[in-house]
Amino acid sequence: MNNEITPEKAPNGQLLKTAIEAALKAGKEILAIYEDPKADFQVERKADNSPLTIADRRSNDIITHLLGSTPYPILSEEGRDIAYDERRTWRTLWIVDPLDGTKEFIKRNGEFTVNIALVTDGVPVAGVIYVPVRHELYFADMEHGAYKMPGIASLEGLHDLDTLRSRALRLPYSELHLHYVVVASSSHATPETTAFIDDLRRDHKDLELVSIGSSLKLCLVAEGKADIYPRFAPTMEWDTAAGHAIVRAAGGEVYHTGEQADIPLRYNKENLLNPWFIVRRIHN
Repeated sequence: MNNEITPEKAPNGQLLKTAIEAALKAGKEILAIYEDPKADFQVERKADNSPLTIADRRSNDIITHLLGSTPYPILSEEGRDIAYDERRTWRTLWIVDPLDGTKEFIKRNGEFTVNIALVTDGVPVAGVIYVPVRHELYFADMEHGAYKMPGIASLEGLHDLDTLRSRALRLPYSELHLHYVVVASSSHATPETTAFIDDLRRDHKDLELVSIGSSLKLCLVAEGKADIYPRFAPTMEWDTAAGHAIVRAAGGEVYHTGEQADIPLRYNKENLLNPWFIVRRIHN
């Protein structure tokens, strides 16, 4: 008998609610730093030369503290050095990016997010993405689907997930748009991405290209505002796991490219670097 707690089996969706609470509280701390004119972002460099700020660290502390009350281990961008010999025994785990879009945070363009995913057997089964500047929350699990809640800064007055879902927008909600919409990274354009989009233009003369940062690209596909998101540049598992869960719950998928184009991405691999991928929405 499988007695493992999943998002569906947890009392009152407690796992997903805990992840939402963690994302909102982390987002509040990030926003306090972001909006403080005297704040020193204290930018450091990680091993891959990507930036790290005090906001990343404080967000990570909040999230790991709250998720620490659950039965599952945490794989966070800020705790990436856990050996695979240990991780391979984790059937279910949290995958966290405490501040996705650090470059956008430093640029002060608002396009950064907090990402939290629950992964079981390599598959993202629940996800939370919070956009602090916009006060927008995306959340999903495979039983109840995907939702977007605008104008939220805390769970005050929202006693359970049913109440939250009743006030949120079910995804996808934007089924109709005039053009074939491609969303791409605003910071990581590559020749391969450009070539792929040029190929799409041959079949979609009305193609519209939207550039945006962080996991917001996956959110646009989940919402139905974009048809496809090609990524031919490096990403890590914590960059995509939460968005992947939300896209899946909204009826889309995140696939490998090339010969494995019908195979979805997997998580908690030995190498945490994602392969190139394509996010597609499902048209009804």
